Amino acid sequence: MYSPSAGLSENEIINRLKVAYSKSVDCPYPPGFITNPKRPAAVLLPLLIRNEKWHLLFIHRTHHEDDPHAGQVAFPGGARDPGDNDPISNALRETHEELGIQPEDVEILGKLNDFITITGFQVTPVVGRINWPYQFTLASNEVSHYFTIPLDWLANADNYEIRDRKLPDPFPSIPVIYFQPYDGELLWGASARFTLGLIHSLAGRANEDFNYQK
Repeated sequence: MYSPSAGLSENEIINRLKVAYSKSVDCPYPPGFITNPKRPAAVLLPLLIRNEKWHLLFIHRTHHEDDPHAGQVAFPGGARDPGDNDPISNALRETHEELGIQPEDVEILGKLNDFITITGFQVTPVVGRINWPYQFTLASNEVSHYFTIPLDWLANADNYEIRDRKLPDPFPSIPVIYFQPYDGELLWGASARFTLGLIHSLAGRANEDFNYQK
């Protein structure tokens, strides 16, 4: 079984992300389903070493009515502001606002291909490394808490499955990724897709579909 924590160096991560990046846009939805303009956004996939293994850092969004992703497991990020020069500055600004991580404390390792979400955003996933432990300052109106999951666990095909999600007629169903609960946290949807996109890139399988087996 592929194990991203087994001797994978930071330079190897950078090189594998570079090889996998193709500037293409991933959209699982059928033509005509997304009617909103593609609004640019970015998220940060924060990698860190904890207990001598690579982990990914996630946030759990606060429950409130104005956020379509409220109460969900996610990565720090959001819509691009006019002052953001590019997806990286977008992701770093949002991460600072939500978790208090200073932009200079993030080492950018690469990007994944853009992804169109059901809410009409074209999201760029940015991969960066942070030191652990870190003194976080949470924006309580947006983030209820944070947690990490080992990459080894995320890369294990026994820990996730693909389910069909029915779209409104006349559109067909689409595949949605669901991970098994980890310490009570449920990772699914776009964030799960970003996660497997990272795993695929590190495994040298970026062009395979999300049903691949180890």
